[in-house]
Amino acid sequence: MITGKNYIGYAQSANGDTTYHTFNPKENAKNAPTFYEATTQEIDSAVSLAHKAFSSFRKTSGAQRAQFLKAIANEIEALGDTLFTTYMSETGLPEGRAKGECGRTLGQLRMFAALVQNEDWRNPTISGESQELKQLLIPLGPVVVFGASNFPLAYSTAGGDTASALAAGCPVIVKSHPMHAGTGELVANAIVKAAKDTGMPEGVFSNLNSAGIEVGVQLVKHPQVKAVGFTGSIKGGRALYDLASQRAEPIPVFAEMGSINPVIITQNALENRSAEIAQTYADSITLGVGQFCTNPGLILGVASPQMAEFVNDLGAKTASIDPYCMLHPNIHNAFESNGEDVLSQNEIQLVASYQGDTEPAFAKAKIATVPGAVFLKNTKLHQEVFGPFSLVVQCKDEAELLDIIEQLEGQLTGTIIAQEEDYASLSPIIERLQDRVGRIVFNGVPTGVAVVDAMTHGGPYPASTDSRFTAVGNQSIKRWVRPFSYQGFPKELLPEFLK
Repeated sequence: MITGKNYIGYAQSANGDTTYHTFNPKENAKNAPTFYEATTQEIDSAVSLAHKAFSSFRKTSGAQRAQFLKAIANEIEALGDTLFTTYMSETGLPEGRAKGECGRTLGQLRMFAALVQNEDWRNPTISGESQELKQLLIPLGPVVVFGASNFPLAYSTAGGDTASALAAGCPVIVKSHPMHAGTGELVANAIVKAAKDTGMPEGVFSNLNSAGIEVGVQLVKHPQVKAVGFTGSIKGGRALYDLASQRAEPIPVFAEMGSINPVIITQNALENRSAEIAQTYADSITLGVGQFCTNPGLILGVASPQMAEFVNDLGAKTASIDPYCMLHPNIHNAFESNGEDVLSQNEIQLVASYQGDTEPAFAKAKIATVPGAVFLKNTKLHQEVFGPFSLVVQCKDEAELLDIIEQLEGQLTGTIIAQEEDYASLSPIIERLQDRVGRIVFNGVPTGVAVVDAMTHGGPYPASTDSRFTAVGNQSIKRWVRPFSYQGFPKELLPEFLK
């Protein structure tokens, strides 16, 4: 079923000479299918088709787009074991993760279908004594979505960005992630079949392969592209943001990028349940081999005998968890390199690391610690080590802890682990965290993002490029629309739902 070709609207195409393969990190071997990188002509054709499709797709009713989204979910579901086998061969992740992520993807598609079934989401507003002003949200135009390396389904070809953009009435061109191009093609085939079956215009969806960055660069610079969705590294997201802002017509880039997700633990919490917290966070740090954007990479607390005991316990419990393979050897190499860079800094102490032998691309979890004053002075320690790594900062007092929070870059999440007797004194921590994060978790772990209306998955830069929006949940549809007003229009010329 996997051809390695690009989907240009309804047609498959492989005109380029640049080819590549995906890689099975668990087997340490290339996968068989050959993939063809999209040419400049194929890119132009895909964007041109999307531009043409927008004129009719924007006019479809919410009920029609809902039918399309539900059909996509049904077609993906029908792929069954073929999808899971391909997913596992390209990621090394277990079947349970594949099925869980698929369920989340189907849920997102059906959630947006329910949202746009009627037009309330457009926030229609009427003002003026004669009701002459009418405002609503309208779609921006063709959207480019970049597949994420760490979520081949939920944040990729038919993930939240694609589902929300299609729900809004925007055609989508996916720049498939090269690490899971086969999974992407299977899902792309499901979307194209659903588009045909529900009468959507050709060009409402395309899927382009790319071994490197060139296809993405051309897409972002294309004058007929009107917005970009990205999940990945700070370097990649910032490059796309800069390209988009330098266009003759700048466009929004909604990029969700790096985050170390600080966790603050109070002294009372350590005195009452240190061992429980250590086990909970050992499990969270190593969940999915640490390859979550909400992985708790930074733990803050005031230095004390209890804190020292907790650090050692966390290290021992984290290092005792069996390693698993990362998504790709390149990601594993970056984990090792970035971890060594942090550990080479002055006054950093490696608390514990898995000591056994491992297979290639299997990550050895690490816990390190550093005094608060050192962390404040050395911004290298503030950077993300993507994988099962966490740095515990032991502050001399609460004033230093608050200073550290204030000087952190923007984050997706912040977490507070506290007891009831701490409540009266938590306001300064909450206020400072609120300025640095998009979501505060209380007495929990940040790993795990619920797909619901109240979820904020974003935060101040560099967690995301626009902290006013979320990348998860129904509210994420607002990234792909803009407010528009009709003034003094006769009823006959208004959209049906405004009449």
